[in-house]
Amino acid sequence: MTQWKLSRLAGTTALAGALLSGTALAQVTPEEVWQNWQDMSTASGQTITTTSVERDGAALVVTDFASSFAEDDMTVDIAIDEVTFTDNGDGTVTVAMSDEFPIEMTLPAEEGDEGPTDLTVLVSQPGLQLVVAGSATDASYDFTAPSMTITLDEISGVDADRMEMVAMAVLTEVAGSYVVAGEVGSKTIDSTFSAANMKLDVSGKDAETQNNFVMAASIADLAGTSKSVLKGMDMIDNLAAALKEGFATDSTFTYGPISLNVDATEVRGPTKIVTSGNGGGFNVKLDATGMTYGANGNGAEITMSSPDIPLPEVKLSYAEGAFNLMMPMLKSEAPVDFAFVTRIVDLAVSEDLWGMIDPGNAIPHDPATLIIDSKGKVKLTSDLADPAQMEAIGDGAPGELHALDLTELKVTAAGADLTGAGSFTFDNSDMVTFGGTPVPTGKIDLKLVGGNALLDKLVTMGVLSTDDANGARMLMSMFANPGAGPDELTSTLEFKDKGFFANGQQLQ
Repeated sequence: MTQWKLSRLAGTTALAGALLSGTALAQVTPEEVWQNWQDMSTASGQTITTTSVERDGAALVVTDFASSFAEDDMTVDIAIDEVTFTDNGDGTVTVAMSDEFPIEMTLPAEEGDEGPTDLTVLVSQPGLQLVVAGSATDASYDFTAPSMTITLDEISGVDADRMEMVAMAVLTEVAGSYVVAGEVGSKTIDSTFSAANMKLDVSGKDAETQNNFVMAASIADLAGTSKSVLKGMDMIDNLAAALKEGFATDSTFTYGPISLNVDATEVRGPTKIVTSGNGGGFNVKLDATGMTYGANGNGAEITMSSPDIPLPEVKLSYAEGAFNLMMPMLKSEAPVDFAFVTRIVDLAVSEDLWGMIDPGNAIPHDPATLIIDSKGKVKLTSDLADPAQMEAIGDGAPGELHALDLTELKVTAAGADLTGAGSFTFDNSDMVTFGGTPVPTGKIDLKLVGGNALLDKLVTMGVLSTDDANGARMLMSMFANPGAGPDELTSTLEFKDKGFFANGQQLQ
């Protein structure tokens, strides 16, 4: 499925889920809650039908609620037997609905598919309690549920007709709160969410080949916060315009211990994957100032065995893995900040795998580390969030690089250690001196420890020839000087006065 279709489906499902959970429903009376539900549905491109809407004492009872959304050959239909909005007599409203309801989706065919894919999932949330309070324009509510279960009930299309598939996700001890403010078309939603655990079980069997797989995952201590300013479904196709109009979202999600087990059987033999981790999280922020996306995980261990792996099993682990990207999305008159960080700390592989790479133990098998921590300033001349503008520039650059700071560089592997830091500014008025790139000014300091020893060991392993190693040493001597310690090289690479210098010697 293409990224665009996944984004469409995610956005539509999220809106439907928000409506069902009452994110836009906090009103004084049941009638106001119900009316706002309809208004929000209409604004988001959905069509609502019911069999009846009647008062029953303190409750407004909606029977045979149905919501439909259709666009670009994709449809989402939700059917709930009964939804009640009960006046609690204290200015709050309790929303309750059937314990179980279906969501039917049709996903458009990809290139090469014979037709669309139809699937039905069942949502079960017995004991859900949702209490709504507030006014016609500002609302708050709290919800709790002992458990929530999402089950794949039916799937057809593509190869699904021959695949016997079962899928179920179960969340336990679910809780959350929302604060909703603003008018339809510009809703601000602050929310929190938590669950003690989520378990995911998926299995499938191909009726023709008899290939099968079983996957089981568990994630503990889920927690998240989110703040969004929603501008309506009419802007979903033009992100640049939505950002300029005030669309924004800022979400953070964390999780605790995680495990994932996959067992698959094919004619060639079984495949098994076992993974675990201590926890992690991710964050997403998007507004007119730019986009920030980051993720991290700690204490990960992965064990794999497969007919495609010429070893009984392969083990990988790392102490820390992290990624963070901050960048602008809209063009600006002045340079703005960007940042890029990646961290892989203590990446280790099993000795069985090392035995294939280095059977003679010529190089140290210590864990490897890669850290790149950088930031800078860039001026966009086109909106990255506008597909039309990006298509118009073709192979041209969408902006100008004005500054780059390398706060930390660290590469540790096979007994060698490379570290560095530096900063540069760039003159975009001169794109000739350095062959189409802006002229840099600044320097970077580098230190390499263990480089010569690593070259010797690579020659011993047969990875490099003696001539190759000597050529590498000659190249390093052009750019580096001996350091204070054994097998240590230092280098200062500098750009100034439209020239390039290595340790004070001009090379260009």
